[in-house]
Order: sequence, then structure tokens, then C-alpha cells
Amino acid sequence: MKIVSLHKGSNTPKYKQIITSIEESILNGTLKKGDKLPSLNSIKQKHSLSRDTVIMAFNELKSRGIIYSVVGKGYYVSTEDIKVKQKIFLLFDELNSFKEDLYNSFLKNLSDNIQVDIFFHHFNNTIFHKLINDNLGDYSRYIIMPANFKNTNLVIQNLPKDKVYILDQIHDDLLEYPAIYQDFEKALYNNLTKVFYLIKNYKKLVLVFSDDKQPKEMKDGFTKFSSDKNISFEIINSLENKTLEKGELYIIPEDKNLLRIIKKMKSEGLSLKKDIGIISYNETLLKEIVEGGITTISTDFKMMGKRLAEMILNKEELKIENPNNIIIRNSL
Repeated sequence: MKIVSLHKGSNTPKYKQIITSIEESILNGTLKKGDKLPSLNSIKQKHSLSRDTVIMAFNELKSRGIIYSVVGKGYYVSTEDIKVKQKIFLLFDELNSFKEDLYNSFLKNLSDNIQVDIFFHHFNNTIFHKLINDNLGDYSRYIIMPANFKNTNLVIQNLPKDKVYILDQIHDDLLEYPAIYQDFEKALYNNLTKVFYLIKNYKKLVLVFSDDKQPKEMKDGFTKFSSDKNISFEIINSLENKTLEKGELYIIPEDKNLLRIIKKMKSEGLSLKKDIGIISYNETLLKEIVEGGITTISTDFKMMGKRLAEMILNKEELKIENPNNIIIRNSL
């Protein structure tokens, strides 16, 4: 029965890791009221700690009424009804309005005794690895948004498998973990098919795609749709040197590029919908309003946050595909 586990690579003091381990053992039922804890000496020897480090942890637990000591016998669990904050490590790629909707929905649907610490890797693989390695053993659950990084399991596998959840994108090397995710290839292909009757009004499809930020599956869905429907298409990574032409329909995953193309259209005297079509990605309040409304393919981020909270609370080990839909507005 493993009661105390420590992570040498963690920046968290060893006595706090002991406290967290014992709290989690009580929460998950490994330790019950009246159970005896491992002795000070056994913890000290097993983890090569000083006696003072172990005593510091036990004294804090005693002061909170979670354990009690019996002279000459050891330490015992005094209650299972403890107000322990479970700590969740939440790693996003970046913060934007729709990720904020996800985050707020997640918090809203959690219990009050759960603390969520949010981090951002900003699509930087070095930061991604560092944030995970620096927080080994510090949290009850780890929610990871791996973006489009390769071989992420090399660092994620350092975390306890039963504490990890994958969010948004799920790669082949992460299939062993529970997840709530989007199927970007299917979402793009199916939603473009729904509005093919409108797409036929344009002579060419253009996907503005960043290999650094967007999932490869999105490009796959776009290419497959264009080929299947025998539509002329182009994939570009920037609008900077792009001259817009009448009859083009742009698929734009990033909001900055959405604003850039609207600005470029105005400077070139082109009309939205009639001359240039736009389908954006990820629903925001701005897209309901700007230019009379922008057609958007989006998952339900509030639902994603709610379902993620339910998975955490119910300790579900599932893979759930969050649904996508297209909202038709003035840009198509």
C-alpha cells in the first residue's frame, strides 16, 4: 500500500509532498479513519529524508486535526471528513476569448474545495516541458493541452498516469489517457459539406494555416473536402503578401488573420460575401457583430469545460469527442 510518494524533480518542499500524499490517500480511500500511518523512520529511510522533514509534515497534519499520535505506537488517521483542496494543474496553449469560456465553465462546474492553477506554454515546446517537469508531484490532477507538439508523451509519461487528462487535441502517443477533444479533420470536412451549396458560389478555397499553431488534421480535412468536391484550393501561411481576388473563400482559424483580411478587403474595395467569402474558426461574441456577422465553425467550449469538470469529479477515464457545428452568418 503506497501512502507516501515523492518526486525528486519537483520544486515543492518534501514535507509538503508528504502532506499531499497522505491527504490524497485519505481522499481516495486508501487510508480510513483509525488507520495507522507509516512510521517516521520508514518514511525517512525510504525517501532519504531528515527526521525533521517528516516530523514537520506530520505536525502540520496534526494541527489541522487530520491525524493524531499515540505515544509509543505511532500516528493514526483521525477523520475522513477533511476539507482538503484538491489542486489541479491546467496547462493551456494560450488565453483567448473562447479558451476563457472553457476555463470559466470548468471552474463553475467544479466543487468549491478544488483549486485550479492555470499555466500557458504559448506553443513553445521548451516551456511546455519545463512547466510539466517543474510541477511533478504537486497536483492531484493534470490537465494538458498538448497543441500540435510532437512526442509529448516523453514528458507527460513522467506524471502519474491516473492523474492525467488530455484536452482539445489528442495525439497517437496519448491515446492511453482520458481526454475530451476535437476531431479537427472530421469537423472541418463535415461542416464545409453542410454549406457546400453556398461554397459553390466561389471559385477558389483558401486556407490560412500556421503549422506552428493549428492542428495538422484541420489541413487534412480541408484538402480532402476540396479534392472530393473538385474545388480549386490553396493553403497559405500568411496574408502579408497575398492579393485578394474576387471569388475567393477564405477559411481562417486565427482571429488576428480574420481582422487582417477584413482590413485588406476594405483597402482593396472588396465586398464581404459578394466578392470575398470568410469562414472563421472558434465562436466569439465579436464574430456575431463584426461586419454583420462572420460564419464560424466552432466547438462548444462551455460544454467542453463542463464535461471536463464532470470527468474530474466522477473520476471518469473516457475519451469524449466534443461536438462541432457551423454558424452561418453574413460572410458566406
